[in-house]
Amino acid sequence: MDPQNPVVRLCGEGMQAEAQGRADDARALFLRAWESATDDYDACVAAHYLARHQPTPAETLRWNQECLRRADAVGDERVSAFYPSLHLNLGQAHRDLGDTAAAREHFSRAAEHMGDVPPGPYADWTRYAIAQGLRDTARAPAARAGDEALAGLLASLCARADLKALAVLLPAYVGDLGTDEDRARLTTALHMLHAGRSLPGEEQATAARALADLADPATSGRVARAM
Repeated sequence: MDPQNPVVRLCGEGMQAEAQGRADDARALFLRAWESATDDYDACVAAHYLARHQPTPAETLRWNQECLRRADAVGDERVSAFYPSLHLNLGQAHRDLGDTAAAREHFSRAAEHMGDVPPGPYADWTRYAIAQGLRDTARAPAARAGDEALAGLLASLCARADLKALAVLLPAYVGDLGTDEDRARLTTALHMLHAGRSLPGEEQATAARALADLADPATSGRVARAM
């Protein structure tokens, strides 16, 4: 985004006010940004931030819908990286209103657009939030292959505060959007832990079980049918 754009500049000031705990000032700055918008791009940016400062879930949803509508109206590369966040916010708004089906639809659409976000901390955070939304709205939340063994392994690693092992496994686990690529990334992380043979005996066996579940076509078939 162009920092010289007046709307972007106002939104930047609003974010600073947010960070300083000045919520009323932040909302006022975002509202000024909205009122200063001269095209759909400006309005999209302002609506995104205004949605964060609404008094009710319904109003939050309305502003997020406005943000998406304006992004669609822009329709070029300036907004392509916005879509994961836009659909994530819509998913969260629908979830807050109790509409699980609509929430999952938007979380799924957010996942489809993740390839448009440049790698980095923002992309990682967005991916983790989308994955959490998909888990929260799954029709069969515990049905994925390997999840039971993985949950046990992670609990044990956390209890021992094994930061090195957690650093290997957690990014792949919490960022799993359910794609074949994500499952392969998770399998690779488990392989690294298992092959290193640095885990205590019970954890080593649990990692082996998780790997076997991920590799078992029969298990994967049962998971697909359950979902």
